[in-house]
Order: sequence, then structure tokens, then C-alpha cells
Amino acid sequence: MFPIIPANSVAASFPENDEGIFGFGHLGGADQQQSMTNLVSNAGVVSSDVAGVGTVRSHICACEFGGDKGIFGFGEVYPSKYSTTNLVSNTGVVSSDVTGVGTARGSLAACGYGEDKGIFGFGYSSSNVSMTNLVSNAGVVATDVTGVGTARSGLAATQYGGDKGIFGYGWTSSNVSMTNLVSNAGVVSSDVAGVGTVRTHPAACTFGGDKGIFGFGAEPYLGMTNLVSNAGVVSSDVAAVGTARGYMAACEYGGDKGIFGFGNTGSNTAMTNLVSNAGVVTSDVTGVGTTRKLLGACSFN
Repeated sequence: MFPIIPANSVAASFPENDEGIFGFGHLGGADQQQSMTNLVSNAGVVSSDVAGVGTVRSHICACEFGGDKGIFGFGEVYPSKYSTTNLVSNTGVVSSDVTGVGTARGSLAACGYGEDKGIFGFGYSSSNVSMTNLVSNAGVVATDVTGVGTARSGLAATQYGGDKGIFGYGWTSSNVSMTNLVSNAGVVSSDVAGVGTVRTHPAACTFGGDKGIFGFGAEPYLGMTNLVSNAGVVSSDVAAVGTARGYMAACEYGGDKGIFGFGNTGSNTAMTNLVSNAGVVTSDVTGVGTTRKLLGACSFN
């Protein structure tokens, strides 16, 4: 017999990825951008460096697409800005450069939406911008969509609610904390009043299947986190766990957990902090891989 499902029941099933990848970044000195990657297992263990593929750059970001793949995009090697992308297969293999679409820029953010698509948004070109670029479920990046919300750079983004997204925090002419929600059709909302400590260059990821977390940031270096409910509501500051730092990245792993990694404390680091499926951040885990900042991360598989 087949199970009887009541007519008014709702069965939502959203893709949850098992593994993650950190990639690209900056070693700290002039012209020291990189393209190496570090895979994250389904237990949150970070691998040693994997030789880089694609144009070296920093101020980059990444997101999931297609349910089990990822994409790194945009970035800079000062003073040049890029719109180049690099796809990540469902086994964590990074592709060679894909010709960029959209305004070249760095210090932007990206997240998934609509279960199998992604969105790049905001950033710095010759000034702060707010345009977005949608990513199809085949990893194809669309041309610029006119920006909604305050133009800013140095922000973060994460998926929430299973099929929606949120951009938050960043820098205008000073640090800010406003957010902009992304619908499951990729439509960005106007500014929502900020909650939590204003900051630039935090990181963000999803956890628990349908929630998100913003964490860490600069300047000064910070370690607090702010949870995002499955309705996109950002919580007040949660006391810091782990070393305060900024310019890092974060992604999902293990289907319902997250990981913050790398960044700068005043010098570059490779340490990580795991996030449980209840949004609890662990103390520092000794870093694996080349210490660096201004990198990107996403989940896959």
C-alpha cells in the first residue's frame, strides 16, 4: 500500500550538500593572490591544498547551484577587477576560467536561492554597487540586474528557508548592518533595518537545513555571530566563540552543518570553526592549508 498523505500537508525537501570547498584568496602582500582550494569533508575536516585552477584572485565569492555543484566568481587583483567564474563539479573539481558576464567587481557576496540556482550581488567596481547577477541551475551567469538596496561592498550572504537568500552587513562609507532578502525567484528586497554589530567582511553560511548564520568580521576584528531564522529574521549578537577575525569565508557541510574558515586576525590564518545543526559555533580548530584572507567558499555534493 502507498502511504496516505493528507491533502493539506506540506512536504518540503530542499537540497542539502555534504561537502564544501574553500578557494582562492590573498596571502597578505602585494600581488600575492592565489587559486588553490581546500576541500571540506562531510565531517568538517579540511584537506591540504589542492593545486589552483583558474585566474588567481582575491575579494572573490562563491555559491551553490544545480543542487550539488558550486561556482566561484568575480574578484580582483588590485587594481584590476574580474567577472570571471569557475565552476565546481559535484566531486569538488574546479574548472578553468569561464568568460565573465556582468560588471567586473570584487568584495561582493553570493548565495543559493530557489533550491538549485544562485545569485551574486553588490560589491566594489570603481565605487560601491548593488547590481546582482543570477546563476542558472546549469551554472550560467546572467547579465546585470539593476540593484535594489544600498550599494555596498565587503558584505556576506547565505541561503535560508531552504530556497531563499539574504545579503547582510558590509561597508558604504562606514560599516553597516542592513540586510536584503532574496525571494525564491531571485528577487532582491529593499533594505531591512540592520540587527547586530555593524561590520565589514563577515562570512555567512546555511545550517540546520533552513537557517543561516553571519559571523565574525572587521574592523576592528570581531567574533560574534548572528543567526538567521527560516523566515529570514536576523537575531541580535551571540557572544563570540573562537578567535576574532575578518576577511574569511564559510560554507555548509554534512547536510545541515557549517564551517567558518581562514581570514585575518592581524595576520593571515587557516583556522576553522564548525557550526552545529543548531547554530552553535565551536572553538578554534587548528588550520590546514595555506593561510590566507579574502577567499570564497561554497558547498557541493
